[in-house]
Amino acid sequence: MTPLSAWLVLFLAGLCEVGWAVGLKYVEGFSRPLPSIITLVLMAASVLMLGWSLRVLPLGTAYAVWTGIGAVGTALLGMVLFGESREVARLVCIGLIVAGIVGLKLVTRD
Repeated sequence: MTPLSAWLVLFLAGLCEVGWAVGLKYVEGFSRPLPSIITLVLMAASVLMLGWSLRVLPLGTAYAVWTGIGAVGTALLGMVLFGESREVARLVCIGLIVAGIVGLKLVTRD
């Protein structure tokens, strides 16, 4: 795996993390079969792809980026799908997470 493909796989893993985190809102204690299956598949795919990216990327950076993508994506979808707060302070904090993700990417040697 090349460094570029590792970053792409890590990004996709982060998107899967967003998917399963949002999915948890729909599974109702894992009592709804289809949302539960989709959520579990996304969980497995997310961790699997994180593991693949770790063949090339440093652990600390990859994990921080993975969780950062998950946190930002989940927070944004919470606002869009569930009417969660959009106050300025919250958006600034999300922006800081994005800045951290970008900063880690820029300073990481592949």
